[in-house]
Amino acid sequence: MADPPGCCHPCATCLLCLYSCHWVTPKKRKGLKTSKCDCSWFLFLFCVFLFTLVWLYFAIIILNDFHNFNEFIFKQRKLWLDWSLVLLIATATLITYSAVLLVLALCLQLCGQPLKLHWLHKILLILTALVVAAAFTGLGIKWAEEWRSARISLQATGPFLHIGIVGGMTLLAWPLASFIYRTRNKGLKVFLLLVYCAVMIALYLAPLGITSPCIMEENQLPPKPALVGHRGAPMLAPENTLMSLYKAVDCDVQVFETDVMVSADGVPFLMHDEELTRTTNVEAVFPERAALNSTAFNWTDLQQLDAGSWFLERRPFPTVQSLSAGDRYQVTEQRIPSLEQALEAAKQNNISIMFDLRPENHSDYQSFVNATLKVILRSGIPLQQVLWLPDGFREEVKQRAPGVQQIYGRKRLQNEKEPLLHVNLPYQDMSSEEIRQYRQDNISVNLYVVNQPWLFSVLWCAGVSSVTTNACQVLKEMKHPIWLLPSSTYLMIWIVVDCASLLVILWAFLLLKKCSQRRRAAESETDVLLTKINSLMQE
Repeated sequence: MADPPGCCHPCATCLLCLYSCHWVTPKKRKGLKTSKCDCSWFLFLFCVFLFTLVWLYFAIIILNDFHNFNEFIFKQRKLWLDWSLVLLIATATLITYSAVLLVLALCLQLCGQPLKLHWLHKILLILTALVVAAAFTGLGIKWAEEWRSARISLQATGPFLHIGIVGGMTLLAWPLASFIYRTRNKGLKVFLLLVYCAVMIALYLAPLGITSPCIMEENQLPPKPALVGHRGAPMLAPENTLMSLYKAVDCDVQVFETDVMVSADGVPFLMHDEELTRTTNVEAVFPERAALNSTAFNWTDLQQLDAGSWFLERRPFPTVQSLSAGDRYQVTEQRIPSLEQALEAAKQNNISIMFDLRPENHSDYQSFVNATLKVILRSGIPLQQVLWLPDGFREEVKQRAPGVQQIYGRKRLQNEKEPLLHVNLPYQDMSSEEIRQYRQDNISVNLYVVNQPWLFSVLWCAGVSSVTTNACQVLKEMKHPIWLLPSSTYLMIWIVVDCASLLVILWAFLLLKKCSQRRRAAESETDVLLTKINSLMQE
């Protein structure tokens, strides 16, 4: 197979060498042709690339919730590692490998070279597909809510994904046109053209189905959601400590969200996990009792524990590396705070405090509620600054402390006896339409846990009242959603992108048609010359 004009022999040889994993000289290359099996492997390569690209998108999206996965692994294996780095490195390796192979194949096609994929590449591609399939399967089994996160993400990325996909499919017109003008199989030509045209038409019309709350006029943008510090400011200080509360205050949060447990001697204190192993040095101080429930320790024992050093040792967030020397020293001084201390700090800094009371299934849960209410009423904090999340014994709480704000972890019911004023839900559980409806009905909606600016932007445009976040220092700096497009501007972008794509595709087919005609003319002249030479030699 002769090299087309503009494709030098060394380049063609190098491309084929990388793709086929062996050196092929120009003489040997003339006898090589792309078989149906080779075409099948190219199609498989293209599908693996797309499959891996979709997984890369999912990997980026689930970074918002990856700290939960790290905590889950620690509870199961007692091993702390930032698994998001492992995920990103592995995904980047797979996508880079399949992308390089695909680019090589497309370049070989443009150069008119045979697609002889080496058996080693075939095995690695199969392994890549299996690894990505296993990742998707694991995501569906253990972390199914992330599928809803992906749907929400399309509201933030949909318009830009559309432009990117249209651009990629437009560039694909060059190798496709090259293949169509080279092959002599008319049936295959018609099939490929029909498929390509159908895909492009679908892409050109895709914006009809793209919706986003951020496609709106500037004057329609709702106020910026208030920030709720998830266990304080856990990226800047150890979670559920007074330092974390003060860091959250510096981030302008309006609510400190925490978790409360009650010690064996009836003192409510701040702690999320049922065990103390993740966020204290209980294994060093009380090794024989380390696996016990947090509520099995009395307050004197709890005060002996270091609740900060783990933060520097395990580095649950990359931001730990940027802490100042003063902050690092302060971290090592942290102890488990009591609810009374947290209420006093919230009162002094004029912020609200919202908490869950754990564990809900404890046999002494009513006594936990009583002890917690006693501390709240004794603290002197204005009751409207206390946001009560637990469902257990809620009616009793309403009677004893009627000023406490009741926060519900569910959506409103059709036959609601009392109107809900505040709801607290995972961000996956409410659509943009529901958020708007609740806002119109004066129901405050807080969604958790929102860490990434793209997600905060979508919820901001939808009109959510507040968000619970680990990254208060990041969201504090956002003065505007990442993007906001009037519908007229988006319509103009849509039309311009589609028209530009169509012109480039037509140009690619027309240009490669001329090149094909020139090549055939050159091949015809060569055949005539060879015929004359044969005739002369025979004479």
